[in-house]
Amino acid sequence: MDVTQLVQTLAIYSLPVLFAITLHEAAHGYVARHFGDMTAYAQGRISLNPLRHVDLVGTIIVPIAILAAAKLVGGAGLLFGWAKPVPVNYSALRRPKQNMMWVAAAGPLANLAMALAWALLLKLTDALPLGGFTATLRLVCVAGIQVNVVLMVLNLLPILPLDGGRILASLLPHRMAWQYARLEPWGFPILLLLLFSGYLGVLLRPVVEASYQVIGSVLQL
Repeated sequence: MDVTQLVQTLAIYSLPVLFAITLHEAAHGYVARHFGDMTAYAQGRISLNPLRHVDLVGTIIVPIAILAAAKLVGGAGLLFGWAKPVPVNYSALRRPKQNMMWVAAAGPLANLAMALAWALLLKLTDALPLGGFTATLRLVCVAGIQVNVVLMVLNLLPILPLDGGRILASLLPHRMAWQYARLEPWGFPILLLLLFSGYLGVLLRPVVEASYQVIGSVLQL
């Protein structure tokens, strides 16, 4: 493995990964506060400062390990990670079942917004003079699009405790939602099984590629 190439890859992906993971969590807190839950606000988690949301394992170690493994085997790893979850008091929401859907959706929507922002910045680099800075900035922008699209699509999977699972639970009738919520302890093992078996990439790839195409079409990249 080329150590220099690995260091360069980590440098390119560091800011996009940091912001994609941590601002995803911050978005949950902002929307929860909007609907009456002040738990995250009281704990200082309603912040755009990524350092307030960093989880040593999920935000730093896991993404670095995935990038290193991808370089080692010469492939493209499914880059993902997590931040410290923003606390949400379900019962403090004004209309818990309905409001929780929007609290959950806030994370993927934040990733979509960041993907579009990186794509817009990528388009704006066309106006910059050619050089090392511009080339590096373009690589960072591409990394930002990739990371945010993957995290958005991943989190929309209808598996608890992912955001897609929360959204589905909010849409189901009460009895079905309660029965579905009982499956949450199995969610993370299922996700790991899908990841290490390779099926997670198979499930996500068509939606991820379609998302790239839509973003490229919208901004004419």
